[in-house]
Amino acid sequence: MTTHVKVLGTLFIVFGAFYVLLAFGSTAILSLIAGIVGSQGGEDAALGASILGVTGVVAFVFWLCIGIPGIVTGIGLLKFKRWARIVGIVLSAIRLIEFPFGTILGGYGLWVLFNKETEKLFETNDL
Repeated sequence: MTTHVKVLGTLFIVFGAFYVLLAFGSTAILSLIAGIVGSQGGEDAALGASILGVTGVVAFVFWLCIGIPGIVTGIGLLKFKRWARIVGIVLSAIRLIEFPFGTILGGYGLWVLFNKETEKLFETNDL
């Protein structure tokens, strides 16, 4: 099960990094569109640019809140930290609703982290 935990930790890091990149990418695209809309002039253009700017900030925070816990948990799983197993179970359960790839990752994560052999791997490591 050691290999499965390491694979799961790596997958958490990869998925988390994808979400962090998505945060920066979506913000950049929305900022670019807001700049184009705002340069058109007029009251409606200013309102549209403002809405796009706020949407970019909200998207940035949202994607970071999804990505960063995955990266941190993945690092903890690779180091076999007890807290990482608990957080990994929670994140795996949440990922089940992210069809199709999140569902696969979530199911695999629950299978790995609820395994009796896996529990033994995390018992010896401190918090």
